[in-house]
Amino acid sequence: MTTPQLPRTTSRINVIKALAHPSRLTIVEALQSGEQCVCDLRNLVGTDLSTVSKHLAILRSAGLLSMEKRGLKVFYRLSCPCFLDFLNCVDRMSSSTSSSTSCSTPG
Repeated sequence: MTTPQLPRTTSRINVIKALAHPSRLTIVEALQSGEQCVCDLRNLVGTDLSTVSKHLAILRSAGLLSMEKRGLKVFYRLSCPCFLDFLNCVDRMSSSTSSSTSCSTPG
């Protein structure tokens, strides 16, 4: 691997690792519909606030989420909505393995 590829590869690995937990993937999927308060995400995941905060920190560190504090509440949103294209591709790959059709890009 050449030196210029290393930062990009490391960044990609961090994103994929951040998604490799069911609670974090649930959070990302919930944010598809728009920003949500930490308290709502906590209820969605069903764990204590400190655990949800750790998951959110990992997702933020990977560059997947951004946050905004409003008064006493903190709201999270997807940093880059095009990331959902990746999840849609994963879904197409999953369905193609069961139906023996290949995953193709649109257009």
